Amino acid sequence: MLDGSQLRGALDRLVNGLVDLRDEGRFDEPNLDGTRGDYISFESWEWPQGVGLYGLAQLWRDGGDPRLQRILEDWYARALDRGLPMLNVNTTAPMLALSLLWGRTRDDRWRGPLDDWADRVITEAPRTAEGGFQHDVSDKVNEGELWDDTLFMVALFLAAYGEASGGRLLVDEAERQFLVHARYLTDPATGLWFHGWSFARRDNFARARWARGNAWITAALADLPGLCTLSPSVALFLDGVLTAQSEALLPLQTEDGAWRTLLDDSESYRETSATAGIAYGLMKAGRLGRLPDKARQAGLLGLSYVLGQIDDAGTVGGVSYGTRMGHDLQFYRDIPIQPTGYGQSLAILCLSEALHHPEAR
Repeated sequence: MLDGSQLRGALDRLVNGLVDLRDEGRFDEPNLDGTRGDYISFESWEWPQGVGLYGLAQLWRDGGDPRLQRILEDWYARALDRGLPMLNVNTTAPMLALSLLWGRTRDDRWRGPLDDWADRVITEAPRTAEGGFQHDVSDKVNEGELWDDTLFMVALFLAAYGEASGGRLLVDEAERQFLVHARYLTDPATGLWFHGWSFARRDNFARARWARGNAWITAALADLPGLCTLSPSVALFLDGVLTAQSEALLPLQTEDGAWRTLLDDSESYRETSATAGIAYGLMKAGRLGRLPDKARQAGLLGLSYVLGQIDDAGTVGGVSYGTRMGHDLQFYRDIPIQPTGYGQSLAILCLSEALHHPEAR
């Protein structure tokens, strides 16, 4: 395991690897409005970049590095000058880091866009039965579908900005989304989460226990109580959900610390972004006493795997590309490997959490 200075050096490389990401034209994914979808370049306003910015914002809040604050402020200033894209689940993701930035600095530049976006999420975002946010994205309307990604991309923003702005309505909506998604996406037989649910089909598609989807949940459940004041009964319920998930995750970890892209499928490949997100959540929840120490130790083992996937330029390898809803399990096994903003960010979260653990320092 690295010492503290080495961890910080690796974090610096990860930040550089994130801001240096550029689209090389490998993927062609046009948006519904006719624009070209860019899910790789740091400058694009999409969900991978939103997750990347969240990693930077969390790292900045932990240490107060003025360089990170400048990166965040300059990124949002450029984006607002260009104009924001249409609202959907995935384009909401960058608002989470902006809410953390505004919550700390109270800079007037950010309040208007945050208020406007939060209001539009509440009043305009399409919903499924029982009030869940329908997982519509920039290039596709997913009628009547719930995806586990939505909680990380939308609900965390509502929780964080609601708490920072005094808007309890937003926090209440975030709680509701966690409850509705847990109702339809958790697998009671295992404690893991399925990738999605269709109200039209009344099923969980391929019943894929997809690793990065579970990582979004582990990380979101670990972070949510620190972003907002939860209702006591909801907090207790979500602690139970996190406990059940962690108990299912631990036996599925590989000997070298990774989790596979299909958690319970030994034929699927080891996947770094999921490993980083799960390790982050387990370490953090274990450190805060919400999970037993065996979960924290599993997170530390996952950290070791993640460290081995970071190259000298700070690029995280072994990351699966953005993953649509699969209708069979082979779909997940075939997702290509590609460096991404969320791969960088989940590794940043994982390493920054490691700084709080004596074994990693």
